[in-house]
Amino acid sequence: MVWKNINAVIENRLFLGNIMAARSTRSLAENRITHILSVCKEAIPAELPEAGIRHYRIEVEDIDYEDLLIHLPAACRFIDQALRSGGVVLVHCVQGISRSAAVVAAYLMWSRRINSTQALSIVRNARDHIWPNPGFQEQLVLFELCQYAPSHSNGIYLNWRTQLDRRLAAEGIVRR
Repeated sequence: MVWKNINAVIENRLFLGNIMAARSTRSLAENRITHILSVCKEAIPAELPEAGIRHYRIEVEDIDYEDLLIHLPAACRFIDQALRSGGVVLVHCVQGISRSAAVVAAYLMWSRRINSTQALSIVRNARDHIWPNPGFQEQLVLFELCQYAPSHSNGIYLNWRTQLDRRLAAEGIVRR
């Protein structure tokens, strides 16, 4: 099976892809990408102002205990503002399988008020090899429970984060 670097989740509007799609000027031009949301630390040419592409970055690793949840409201707003202004968005991570898929699912949950299972099903129909890690899948459920607004003052978020920090401390894992 050959995996594509980029797939449309919302036809000609919202794309999900890997780092190769984000680095390919041809892919960006062919799909008329105007906005890129990077869910990784790796650099891409579109970050440069002269690229003419609006860029937003969420620096998280593809690790179960990474806190993607706190970033989801801003990610949803970035995608929504881009689409409302007539833009075309690419959401990517390194492989286009876990982090970026979770963010696109979160956007669908937020914009359509659907649950994580429904959102992941829509994303999987567009890009069949997605597989957000178990920690990100849990965070999508929490995103809905937090009414799409996790914050440092939200009880559900705080409880999850406290439990996570305790578990990591017990396992001797130091968060960056």
